[in-house]
Amino acid sequence: MRNAQRLLLGDGERDVVAHAASMQEAFQALQDYVEETAVRLDGRLAGVERELRGAIAHRALVRYDAYNELSGQQSMSIALLDDQQSGIVLSCIHHRDQARVYGKQVRGGRGELELSPEEAEAVRLALADGGEVDGAGGDGAGPSG
Repeated sequence: MRNAQRLLLGDGERDVVAHAASMQEAFQALQDYVEETAVRLDGRLAGVERELRGAIAHRALVRYDAYNELSGQQSMSIALLDDQQSGIVLSCIHHRDQARVYGKQVRGGRGELELSPEEAEAVRLALADGGEVDGAGGDGAGPSG
């Protein structure tokens, strides 16, 4: 019986009630720490998400023969777009003795200037999570603008 009383009442230094109270304080401190950490992590994650919105999330490359020559598909259009479907389309038109580079802005999946068929195809493939398509058509007209 005395052993049972000593277990409940303690041996003068600490009893079960005091131990339970200290455990409750420790659990509360741990819960507060976890909540503070979660708030800090949420803030950091929100910052990272803001930064990633402008990152290239969709891209595609279309190769074609802009001048309908037998020189191969040396011309290309590449779309580089973010998650808001905005970014750029770059077209490099290669001929035997010259090369031209065109750049056009894309906002919301549409070119601010009229897109050539190849550029429009690059945007379409990028937004469909496409990749490289060799010889994706083209009427030989190249980029307009």
